[in-house]
Amino acid sequence: MNTIYKERKVVSRLFAVLLSALLTVPLLSSCGGGSRNASVPPPVDDSVGRTVSDRNNRNQPEAKKGFSTGQKVALLAGAAGLYYLYNQHKNASQEGAQGKYYLSKNGRVYYRDAEHRAHWVTAPTEGIRVPESEAQKYRQFQGYNGSTTGRDLSGITSSAAPAL
Repeated sequence: MNTIYKERKVVSRLFAVLLSALLTVPLLSSCGGGSRNASVPPPVDDSVGRTVSDRNNRNQPEAKKGFSTGQKVALLAGAAGLYYLYNQHKNASQEGAQGKYYLSKNGRVYYRDAEHRAHWVTAPTEGIRVPESEAQKYRQFQGYNGSTTGRDLSGITSSAAPAL
């Protein structure tokens, strides 16, 4: 006759459950990838009280006064101004306000500082003066020559943007 000891059966089951749990811990902890993102500080919103107009004066052509036959300019503000700033800085090699700009999934433009914090960029309220020939590609966006209608940046994606 076979004798079954209940004490050994309970101990062996508990031991099996404990070993199974210990074997799944490394598997579950490696799937998260949270340690890579944990070192990046949260984004900084620089849009309060500041604009990017002081950073981009070198890119703005001088406005011609009076009735001259000089170059016509368009005013880019809002989404059109942000997209213009993004296109001006998207291939820069350095970091910071003068460096590379990124386009987020939510349609905002940002740059990263030396500590890899994201800083949101806002278009200057007075707009950016751009030669009309160059501004034509921003005609469909909000803020082109004071337009309140048009596209925003939420539908445009950038494959080179690092995660926020």
